[in-house]
Amino acid sequence: MAKSKTIYVCEECGHETSGWLGRCPSCSAWNSFHAIKETTSRPSGGHTGSWLSSESSAESAEVIDLSRMAAAEVQRAPTGISELDRVLGGGLVPGSLILLGGDPGIGKSTLALEIIGGLPEGKTLYVSGEESAALLRTALLLPWHEPV
Repeated sequence: MAKSKTIYVCEECGHETSGWLGRCPSCSAWNSFHAIKETTSRPSGGHTGSWLSSESSAESAEVIDLSRMAAAEVQRAPTGISELDRVLGGGLVPGSLILLGGDPGIGKSTLALEIIGGLPEGKTLYVSGEESAALLRTALLLPWHEPV
């Protein structure tokens, strides 16, 4: 489907703009803009964006039937919180990302810190838009898990 838009071009210097101007910002000529209808074709399906309309990516795309793929067994690290491990399918997957969402005050930060407190030493990225770094550091120093 072709889409047309109007551009305005200065007759003196060729400066293009999306709207009519009385004076050209490039050459300072007065009343030198005239309208030109420009037609652009859009990719089929109405999608826009170069990554959607790239012919090379469309040719290399392959449909994969996920129901016929063998499920790979992933080694999971238990968190020590049985219900959370159940929800996560047995524990945390190394390199994974978990997003905890919910209403304010229901314990998302407490749960996240409980999980981090029970993890073995390693790299963990905790992203928070609410708590201060000092509060998080203090909470991480608390003894979350009692020795068994």
